[in-house]
Amino acid sequence: MIFEKIHTVPTSDELIDKAFRRAARAKAGKTVRDKDGAMKAHESMIMTSGNILSDNLANIVRRFPNFDDLSNFYFELTDIVVGIDDLRLALGSADWASNKIHEISREYVGKIRKSKDPVKTRKEAFGRMASVIGTINKHLLFLNDARNIMRKFPDVREEPTIVVAGYPNVGKSSFVSMATGARPEVASYPFTTKGVLIGHFERGYDRYQVIDTPGLLDRPMSERNNVELQAITAIKHLDAVVLFILDASETCGYEIADQKRLLDEVVANFEMPVYVVANKCDHDLFKIPDFVDAKMSTATGENLDSIVDKLVEMVIETKKEKEAKEAAEVAARKLSEEMAEEAALLSEELDEADLE
Repeated sequence: MIFEKIHTVPTSDELIDKAFRRAARAKAGKTVRDKDGAMKAHESMIMTSGNILSDNLANIVRRFPNFDDLSNFYFELTDIVVGIDDLRLALGSADWASNKIHEISREYVGKIRKSKDPVKTRKEAFGRMASVIGTINKHLLFLNDARNIMRKFPDVREEPTIVVAGYPNVGKSSFVSMATGARPEVASYPFTTKGVLIGHFERGYDRYQVIDTPGLLDRPMSERNNVELQAITAIKHLDAVVLFILDASETCGYEIADQKRLLDEVVANFEMPVYVVANKCDHDLFKIPDFVDAKMSTATGENLDSIVDKLVEMVIETKKEKEAKEAAEVAARKLSEEMAEEAALLSEELDEADLE
């Protein structure tokens, strides 16, 4: 997981305390017998504290991911929960402070060599370093809060995906378990209280992930707040197809008409292929609506394998269509650039002709 390497971000007081304690130890390791020895001891204190502060701040920045390299899903998720612009500002402030403290350290090492009072000069250097760190404390606190949130993001990978939707108790978690042959991983998700269920299965050399988001894709859009609606946008960035599971026995507590309305909202809000499956075909009350694509039973496993195979076909077809679209866009851009170059050359030739 790309966010696991983000360490706890210390406060300004913690950084200063660490740097100055290490500086004191550095002085204790120096033999002070004359003025030159005292100068070198205070010089060592400045260099040590400056390096500790500068390096720690640089490491904070380095351990956060490069947001331009994030997948669209994680970029959107981070922006919704934390705020990409706020993160850039906080990381930029930490980077500025790192460089500024390095600059102060070098400046005062030069000063102390000419100073008549190295203690006063060293204290002045410490004061300036502490002042710089103090100005970014709010950014450090923000980064630590962001770190604590981002480390809990679900491990959603950039691989072919099946997103499961439908009302509660229609058999979604059972489908994830049976399709993946294992108990799904339950990972934290910032918009739900139950987390996100993630399972994986393989077909040939390819691995597929199956995702169910309890509390997010299981109720009407009108019941969602703005953040939850944005969260759905994050899910839409996945290279996926949607499996909508409908309880055709209505024993989940929702009538087929209500489930159909939720299905219509999913179709309208997701630019992904949607495959509709009626579950609980083994139940006495089962009645298959005319708008479903297939039926199954997560209780008995009936038709489950064929449905997974169909979803894999849809994912492969969707991927091919996406690649073809991207290739066409690249070709169109290249053609446009070539035409622009030809137009520029023609314009130059006409200008030259006019001059003659």
